[in-house]
Amino acid sequence: MNLASIMNYNDLQDGELLLRLCDNDQNAFDEIYRRYWSFMYQSAYNILREREACRDIVQELFIWLWENRANLNILSIKPYLMVAVKFKVANYIKKGKVRSSFFEQLKKIEEPYELVEDSLEVKEMMQIIDHFINQLPEKCRKVFILSRREHLTNKEIADQLNISVKTVENQMTIALRKLKSSLTKISSIFLLFL
Repeated sequence: MNLASIMNYNDLQDGELLLRLCDNDQNAFDEIYRRYWSFMYQSAYNILREREACRDIVQELFIWLWENRANLNILSIKPYLMVAVKFKVANYIKKGKVRSSFFEQLKKIEEPYELVEDSLEVKEMMQIIDHFINQLPEKCRKVFILSRREHLTNKEIADQLNISVKTVENQMTIALRKLKSSLTKISSIFLLFL
């Protein structure tokens, strides 16, 4: 009878699981997966609200964790996995893979009575986006807010700001390009923690 068959892995602390994972212990990996899959999925879902994308993100992270187990330099598994999820979500957004309703979801989340206790990730993403919006030039910022928060059409924005529809389109292109650039920088910062 081998040791793994009589050991109860769910009684082990994270540090012990990490040591065993680095020693190619499949049971330790399975316990880390069981312990943190749901938590990681919920963190991703709080931001993206896309079940398939969130499942893919979490699955990719666990595949990466198993494939790189021999070279891991992790002090604490939970914070490491949380940073990894945030990085993957930011990368997913940066690549423009989010649904068009992403900003509509963020608008709903902004309202205080709709915030849930475990939505720290959503609050952090909103702070990132708010900071980004505040860095835009005035005209670009107005167009972005009217489009993404007020949900006005390009024509309605043009009428309200007394500019052409083409100008609205150009300003949105600039804003979205800058948002992707900002998310790229944020992704680079997340990489420092991985």
